[in-house]
Amino acid sequence: MSKVAPIIRSRITLFSRDNCGLCTKAKDVLSQVWDKRPYLYKEVNLAEPKAKNWRNLYDFDIPVIHINRLDAGEEEYGRVSKALKLMHRFTPEEVLAKMDQVEAD
Repeated sequence: MSKVAPIIRSRITLFSRDNCGLCTKAKDVLSQVWDKRPYLYKEVNLAEPKAKNWRNLYDFDIPVIHINRLDAGEEEYGRVSKALKLMHRFTPEEVLAKMDQVEAD
């Protein structure tokens, strides 16, 4: 019997930084979610110069995740309102619920 590749319908972007304990926990949560429902993953390190706009927005809120439909396009600073967000502490169940929301639209 052959395995069928899962259909990926969501994109999750994690906004984090180095040496962030909550960010490490967020990555663990996202790993648990991936095991249940794969998604396209991107991480933005707010310490990098190219992340200046994101740092100005989320510097004191990390970790932050944006959850969006896969077909919504790349994450852009000017379009942040379109993504569903979770900040600080979240559970796999909360992430999966947000994924359900974006995939239903």
